Amino acid sequence: MSQNAAFQALVHLSSLSRSAAKGLPEQMNVVPRWSGVGFSVMGKKFVAPMGQVTELMELPSSTRLPGVQPWVIGLSNVRGRLLPLFDLAHFFEGKMTGHKKNHRVLVLETDTLYSGLVVDRAFGMQHFNVDSFSTDTAELDSQLTPFVDGTYQDDSGERWNVFSVANLAADARFINAAL
Repeated sequence: MSQNAAFQALVHLSSLSRSAAKGLPEQMNVVPRWSGVGFSVMGKKFVAPMGQVTELMELPSSTRLPGVQPWVIGLSNVRGRLLPLFDLAHFFEGKMTGHKKNHRVLVLETDTLYSGLVVDRAFGMQHFNVDSFSTDTAELDSQLTPFVDGTYQDDSGERWNVFSVANLAADARFINAAL
């Protein structure tokens, strides 16, 4: 078989392959998603950015501390580390709702903060289309707005407030929990 004949055979095989090949699947427009840990406080739904919540746990036993604000629950030993626990609803001058067995602790850890925020209920990971973000926080009480960066709307149309751990960590009242 000559070189030219071999080349023509390959060209023929190539054209047969192309005619029998299926097309690529339709391209879909994929909307980027934002993820966070969902929780509720005082009947309102919040979501904290994934990178700021290191753990979600049941409420551990704790030791009460003297001379602290009433919203400080106490200290808990969690795997050899002392975790300060704070009643987030009480910090916002509200009350915890729901059954105590549903209360959960969001463990927050940043460069300057290692704390457990006790919330009414945790919903686990929540995912939102980034285009559903809004900076409108008009529905919130004035005590909450400094700690919310905006809202996301889920697929059912419900709004989730984006909780700002950074704003909480920078709040003078939260940092100084002593009486």
